[in-house]
Amino acid sequence: MANRREFIRTAAQAGGAVAALYVPAAARAEEGGKQVSATEDLMREHGVLRRALLIYEAASERLLQQKGPVPATVLARTATLFRSFGEDYHERRLEEQIIFPAVRKLKGQAARLPDVLQQQHERGRELTAYVIDTTRRGRIDPLAGRPLGRALHDFAIMYAHHAAREDTEVFTAWKDSLSASAFKEMGERFERIEQQVFGHDGFEDALKHIAELEGEMGLADLASFTIAPPPTSKGRRDAS
Repeated sequence: MANRREFIRTAAQAGGAVAALYVPAAARAEEGGKQVSATEDLMREHGVLRRALLIYEAASERLLQQKGPVPATVLARTATLFRSFGEDYHERRLEEQIIFPAVRKLKGQAARLPDVLQQQHERGRELTAYVIDTTRRGRIDPLAGRPLGRALHDFAIMYAHHAAREDTEVFTAWKDSLSASAFKEMGERFERIEQQVFGHDGFEDALKHIAELEGEMGLADLASFTIAPPPTSKGRRDAS
């Protein structure tokens, strides 16, 4: 379980750091006279989804280790947010309709990733449906606790690898394939799609909701995830 706790703490710090970098939509166009780029939009959306996965991981540890109650309503709302903001908008409207088709036409390692990423999207949607179904009565059946906990953990691990590859390989290859003007237009296109889907700033709304859910799960205090100082070299020699 030490590795599981380490994963949660490390991801919490990373997710919090990513989210702290961004500003509301109303300020985007005015921020230093620069528009938020398409890849920045994608990566900050990943930040929201990573924070949802931290809720899943915290719930998973409680379910598997019986370390306290897991509010079913929080899991249900987290899954609903993941579906509306992550699956229906970020995955389907941006990645699957715009980015993956373009990257598949490129050469190199990145071109081989969209098929795997698409399969993982589908598996994630199955997981979301499973979480919503398991929590639909406002409680978690004791017999469903361990299977749910395991599924949440496995999904969090899968998506950590998934988003990391997208951020560092797929989005980079996609951006590099575009001219400066085409890339700028993509940022504007993403803004239009976001308005069409949500009718407002979907990111800012999702950020607000994920913060509320973190609070209800007891995960709001980022400082609580700060690790203790590592052992000194002398301490390691003495221990051996």
